[in-house]
Amino acid sequence: MGSDLIHPILKQYWGHDGFRPMQEEIIRSVLDGRDTIALLPTGGGKSICYQVPGLALGGLTLVISPLVALMKDQVDTLQKMGIKAVFISSVMSYREIDIALDNCAYGKVKFLYVSPERLKTELFLARVKKMNVKLVAIDEAHCISQWGYDFRPPYLQIAELRSHLPKVPFMALTATATPEVIKDIGERLEMKNPQIFQKSFDRPNLSYLFLKESDKENRLTSIFKKSSGTGIVYTRNRRLTVEVANLLKHQSISADFYHAGLEPEIRNQKQQDWIANKTRVIVCTNAFGMGIDKPDVRTVVHFQPPDCIEAYFQEAGRGGRDGKPAYGVLLYDERDIEDLEFQLKNAFPEKSEIRTVYQALVNYFQLAVGSGKDDFLEFDLLDFCKTYNLNHLKSLKCLDLLAKNDYIFLTDSVFMPSRLMFKVDKNELYSYQLKYPRLDGILKTILRSYSGIFDEFVVIREKDIAFRAKTSVEKLIKDLENLHKQEILVYVPQSSLPKINFPHGVVLAKDLFFDSETFEKRKKQVEIRNQAFIDLLIDDEGCRTQRMLRYFGEADAKPCGRCDVCLQKVKKDLSTKDLLKLESLVLDWVKEKPISYDWLIQKTEHPKQMQELIRFLVGEGKIVQEGNWLKQPKQ
Repeated sequence: MGSDLIHPILKQYWGHDGFRPMQEEIIRSVLDGRDTIALLPTGGGKSICYQVPGLALGGLTLVISPLVALMKDQVDTLQKMGIKAVFISSVMSYREIDIALDNCAYGKVKFLYVSPERLKTELFLARVKKMNVKLVAIDEAHCISQWGYDFRPPYLQIAELRSHLPKVPFMALTATATPEVIKDIGERLEMKNPQIFQKSFDRPNLSYLFLKESDKENRLTSIFKKSSGTGIVYTRNRRLTVEVANLLKHQSISADFYHAGLEPEIRNQKQQDWIANKTRVIVCTNAFGMGIDKPDVRTVVHFQPPDCIEAYFQEAGRGGRDGKPAYGVLLYDERDIEDLEFQLKNAFPEKSEIRTVYQALVNYFQLAVGSGKDDFLEFDLLDFCKTYNLNHLKSLKCLDLLAKNDYIFLTDSVFMPSRLMFKVDKNELYSYQLKYPRLDGILKTILRSYSGIFDEFVVIREKDIAFRAKTSVEKLIKDLENLHKQEILVYVPQSSLPKINFPHGVVLAKDLFFDSETFEKRKKQVEIRNQAFIDLLIDDEGCRTQRMLRYFGEADAKPCGRCDVCLQKVKKDLSTKDLLKLESLVLDWVKEKPISYDWLIQKTEHPKQMQELIRFLVGEGKIVQEGNWLKQPKQ
């Protein structure tokens, strides 16, 4: 059903003549009504695997995703393509959610993105039965496994949807999953004989370089001076994002910093400037990049190592999504290794520490026992830690464990602009304008500036309205808040803070229960994950790529020939008189003009050695590869 439409759909909306490897097989499995698990590397085109069959099947595709930023980005992209899509999350008001669900039940919406905690609400369950759901797609499906690195309890509720949608196929997608997690996904989603498609997580165009450096700053500037294209630099904290960005700028490298502490409009502008290539390098904390589809990132640098292979693999995987050569560079020194070993010893908080943080959380929001079930409260972690004199990292780990035990739910941080919709009809509004002439100018300005505002929420800019209405932003916001209280309109101010919820209501801290067996198994899993990354970092004997792929269950993975370990081996193997002459010849050629990679391989009598030599020269920064062309690096 719909299988003859998939190629025309791909061409019409994405402009592609053919699918990437394995995409078509995954799509046809879904169209055959089979439960399907798809494991594709970051940048492997997972979204097309459910979006194309969703359009071919007709009706509505329900997409479950844990990240608001990811949902927002996907919906924005689909809408720009002319495909009707909406998302629902805790950052929205009740009225917005109500209207969005109505449009899904009675409108022409093709894709509904929801966060997993929405699945059990009475409002959602009442409407989903009225929707013509043809497919359920679960993104970031590794979140369903208690033994994965990013377990989220609301994912365990997804299987309950089957009783409401008995004949609808389920599709699970992820880019990072060990064999144990893959098995867990099928069982937790109650899949019957699922079709499992697993493409190698290897990214042949992406080289992983782990560089031990005592002078990281100098090496970082050297990397971007000797390379071309856009880049990301991940740092551990906000202070470093500013310092590293300034370091690059002082070396005449176009760079900017980004972190969650910036004003939403400033943060959004910085992101857009980088996406549009107005800024070459963005220096950021690890929250950046999720939900951003920028295919032409050539270099991803970690200024300090993350704490596990999954995190590194995902973040480095944001490079080279266009299939062209890219580099994941990790800079580290002795202190970083000591920090990782310290984190390993302190990776799992004691139960008493978790209870202390939970009690502080209840006090912070001044909540009574039993309350908090229906509220999503804005949460500023830094202010919380400062208020109760708590360690930031330790508190994060405690909050993570509280979430994994379903005592709290914490959303990701995402900028949502202000939204507005009239609650009264045009006649009632006209009467109100006559009764309150002082507000007539503001209301007329809103009506002239935005269409469809009686039927759905529209994104507004308070600055624009204030300017046109000849008033101040502060006064406008007060007037909008009053109009909201009088139920003339619904005004939802912009927000970028994450939100916290107590799914089952607040309990006494002393009554928090942690199953000892599960608690100890999770602790052991965290220790294994952290130690695996430390071992990968400090042991430079085996191919980095091969070891990461084996960690993800690819037992037959071969040495990649392009990571730092393999390049060092190539360097030793190439230390012959003839190859040194060849290196000199290649460097002389690229000085004159860019040369074609294919031409160079065909010209030599030893193509395999030439391929290894090119990889080595690119890795050393002696030449730059852009697609099929090799050229001299910028001085």
